[in-house]
Amino acid sequence: MTAVGTRHGAAGPPDRAARRLRPLLSSVLRAAWRVRVHGGDVIPRQGPAILAANHTGFLDGPLLYSVVKRPVHALVKNEMFTPPLGWALRSLGQIPVDRFACDMPAVQSCLAVLQRGGLIAIYPEGTRGSGTFEQTKPGVAYVALRTGAPVIPVVGLGVRTSSSVDGLPRLRSTIDVVFGEPIETTPIPWPRRRHVVRDHADLITEHLRAHVRDACALTGREVGPVRYQQPLDPS
Repeated sequence: MTAVGTRHGAAGPPDRAARRLRPLLSSVLRAAWRVRVHGGDVIPRQGPAILAANHTGFLDGPLLYSVVKRPVHALVKNEMFTPPLGWALRSLGQIPVDRFACDMPAVQSCLAVLQRGGLIAIYPEGTRGSGTFEQTKPGVAYVALRTGAPVIPVVGLGVRTSSSVDGLPRLRSTIDVVFGEPIETTPIPWPRRRHVVRDHADLITEHLRAHVRDACALTGREVGPVRYQQPLDPS
């Protein structure tokens, strides 16, 4: 695995600010909402892993960042990387990605993090929406097949209380973050045929959808309807 060509240099995105600010962000979010974490012990204390999370609202990223006790480097749409927010995101080790193209610098940044034993977070749906993994992209499968890093399903429930993807949950309402059993992957060396990546992506998607059902059963909640969903491609 190589980190050449990353947007953060060969070492990948930084960890230091993420380690320092996570407790502060966690305190702020827990002061505003009642955050319950289920199954967090599946996250390894060390070593690489891919968090594959559903995406229903604005809080998904900050929430995941705050509840995981290790630095999380998430793929964030590149439209967010404008000053001053862009500076903050880069300082916290987040990775800009072009959602509408094959963004190899973003992929290489992910590989660099995993190579040094870190955590990355990818939202396979590619945008905020239903949170049920109805539509997914193959990026998680590609990175998993390149590295052999386990894929950990993550479902957030209560992240919004309206049907709008732009909505926020009511203050002091309950938010559940449910982690699932890791999906183990055997790395496949080059060449990786497109159909192999697609088949593994389909397998991961099945696991993610099953985890949504399990998370809803565990918490007695539903993901909820969505009134507006951004398209996965420009057309």
